[in-house]
Amino acid sequence: MPSDAPTLTDAFIPELPNHYSGKVRENYDLADGRRIIIATDRLSAFDRILCSIPYKGQVLTQTAKYWFEATRDLCPNHVLEYPDPNVVVGKRLDILPVEMVVRGYLAGSTATSILTLYKSGAREMYGHRFADGLRDNQKLPKAILTPTSKAFDGGHDEPLTPEQIIGQGLLTQEQWNTVAGYSLALFARGQALAAQQGLILVDTKYEFGTDETGRIVLADEIHTPDSSRYWIAGTYPERFDAGERPDSFDKDFVRAWVVARCDPYKDPIPEIPAELIEQTSRVYIKAFETITGQKFTPVSSGASPLERVRRNLERFF
Repeated sequence: MPSDAPTLTDAFIPELPNHYSGKVRENYDLADGRRIIIATDRLSAFDRILCSIPYKGQVLTQTAKYWFEATRDLCPNHVLEYPDPNVVVGKRLDILPVEMVVRGYLAGSTATSILTLYKSGAREMYGHRFADGLRDNQKLPKAILTPTSKAFDGGHDEPLTPEQIIGQGLLTQEQWNTVAGYSLALFARGQALAAQQGLILVDTKYEFGTDETGRIVLADEIHTPDSSRYWIAGTYPERFDAGERPDSFDKDFVRAWVVARCDPYKDPIPEIPAELIEQTSRVYIKAFETITGQKFTPVSSGASPLERVRRNLERFF
């Protein structure tokens, strides 16, 4: 995809009510209990916006659409309709304060990942006991839940055990049983369908909320390249045996480029090269096509992305 392809950098539409802008998505709450969520092409890292990647928002929205439809029999989700390739209209939910992370492998690089904790010497994590002698990226005997607190105030997520979640009143026992069951079922379906596409769904995260009746509903996104880790199944055994990092959809070109040139938390961000943006766009598109088995079709309406989105949302004004 050309680096000068049109991007949806801003999605502010003044005719829509109750606007909230996240790092990547623009949200509008309608009076009737629906929420309009517009996925922009912004790329966020280091708590700031680095650039916009052509078609990133469409890829994320359409990948989530594929998975919401493929799992609707397992768990209710927030989706009501898709008026535009970058837009989902869903039920407005009260988001539960626990992020459900499911892991099938000893992997990850964040402070809360089981590999990071394991390499620091921890063997008891998230209510699970891990044996000595495990290797980086090793398959676990079964998928496990590693929930974290959801930091709504900009703080850091913290690892939790089921006992802590219930003891601290974050969820009731019944709510925990429900989200735990949903999460493991969704992950199992995700792994099975990913395997058909030659992929390993390594780990992922789910957000749940409650609707007006108290029913627990899957929210946000599901099994997208931004919320999940995928490896290429065909090369995994050989690379694992060699102690090498598994092949994956590596989208961190921009992040790595920035880190090599400045302190991204303090310094101004240098202008990011067009070829790097184009490369990242190609990876997102390849991820969509590989994960879903569908051909990616860029929207070409003749209008700018924002004009197209506005036109498709006019009936909500």
